Amino acid sequence: MVHVAVLGYGTVGSGVVEVIETNHASINKKAGNEIEIKYVLDLRDFPGDPVEKVLVHDFDVILNDPEVDIVVETMGGLHPAYEFTKAALLAGKCVCSSNKELVAQYGTELMQIAAEKDINYLFEASCGGGIPIIRPLNSSLTADEIDELAGILNGTTNYILTKMTQDGSEFEDALHEAQNNGYAERNPEADIEGYDACRKIAILSSLAYGRHIDYKEVYTEGITRITATDIKYAEAIGTRIKLLASSWKVPNMEDGFYAMVCPAMIRDTNPLYSVNDVFNAIFIHGNVLGDAMFYGRGAGKLPTASAVVADVVDCAKHLHRNILLNWSTHTLNLLNIEEAENRFFVRVKGSVSERFEEVTSVFGSIQPIQVPGVSGEFAFITDKMKEKVFAEKAEQISGGIISRIRAYF
Repeated sequence: MVHVAVLGYGTVGSGVVEVIETNHASINKKAGNEIEIKYVLDLRDFPGDPVEKVLVHDFDVILNDPEVDIVVETMGGLHPAYEFTKAALLAGKCVCSSNKELVAQYGTELMQIAAEKDINYLFEASCGGGIPIIRPLNSSLTADEIDELAGILNGTTNYILTKMTQDGSEFEDALHEAQNNGYAERNPEADIEGYDACRKIAILSSLAYGRHIDYKEVYTEGITRITATDIKYAEAIGTRIKLLASSWKVPNMEDGFYAMVCPAMIRDTNPLYSVNDVFNAIFIHGNVLGDAMFYGRGAGKLPTASAVVADVVDCAKHLHRNILLNWSTHTLNLLNIEEAENRFFVRVKGSVSERFEEVTSVFGSIQPIQVPGVSGEFAFITDKMKEKVFAEKAEQISGGIISRIRAYF
């Protein structure tokens, strides 16, 4: 029998308990062993809930029980999740986690401990919720050299941008609706500022490229500056605005990699164009495989719990054998994002007749974009140029620019 302890009885933790109980027979068959939840750790009590039978309030009860083989960490945040995870691994217990913040910050250290103890630290649910992506990167795609990753990795921001597109609403109104529907936290900063997607692309890129990428080095912009007017322009030119997390290898450069998170306009030829609402998707390009995309619910109680339990099954099948992960402790230093090349959608004040000559003198030949109902301004798309070159040119426009969004087409 394999004994499991679940840390945290919140949304994901309670989902893990539910999935194991609901699919108990099939999970045991796939694991080749009987899986039993021996403990659930939480500071709260849950009167009337069957979990009371296995509920404990002291982590040391779990840590000091030699029967506990697998610890499931669904607490979220860095502390005490880090301390509990490290202690469990040092005690020879496998750990499965849905905590992308913890994996991004301390993943290399925790994986190294697991390898030394010949046990496992697995985190399939940390990126993309129920979408299987960690395991394919670590096994199915090992014959390929991955040279590009791009994804919609945050359901909250994708829901907000979808509502703004469908309803013409402003950002604050769409955010408020997302909060009312339970898709956004009361404090949504990690989602709307892009921090959540940043950690996820760092984790995925570390696995795809085989070396550690520090999420703090990933250039990150959120969606707080996107307006209903930006959405109108996007629709007028046949594009949609998405918060994209991406990383890519520069051709003919041995260690030339960029990574960034930012709002971007994409056309319907992009496979991520039709990914709406709270759905997530990850696009991968390999030198042998070509293009592939993984799509599904990137969050939610049961989809995320399903991914966690898949890790539990993997751990049960490899209790005393480390599953090698393609994630080195050596750091991959990203190139300065100022050197990356992009096209830009730009909005400026004034009329085309008044400002066309000034704008073309700075940005070269442009095709002005005007949208019915939007007055006192116009927009255009630049040619591809380095980020630092665009910033220099934007400063030359008198009165500055209203907004700029990267154009991925």
